[in-house]
Amino acid sequence: MFDLHSVPPRDVKAVVEEYLIEARRHGFKALRIIHGRGIGVQREIVRAVLARTEFVADFRDAPAEAGGWGATIVTLR
Repeated sequence: MFDLHSVPPRDVKAVVEEYLIEARRHGFKALRIIHGRGIGVQREIVRAVLARTEFVADFRDAPAEAGGWGATIVTLR
């Protein structure tokens, strides 16, 4: 789980890119990125990074009990 609530929007892209690289390096296959609900700025930044990251197999809203649309579940290749 990675919570972006303390990360300023201007830093989200770089922080998520680095997090994905490190998660992959450590062998993680499933991740949960918490971006919050708000107006969707961080969610859109996160999803743009995920969409263009070649080793991301899939991503989707978390189930309701894990944050719903305030979090994204990621599957890595």
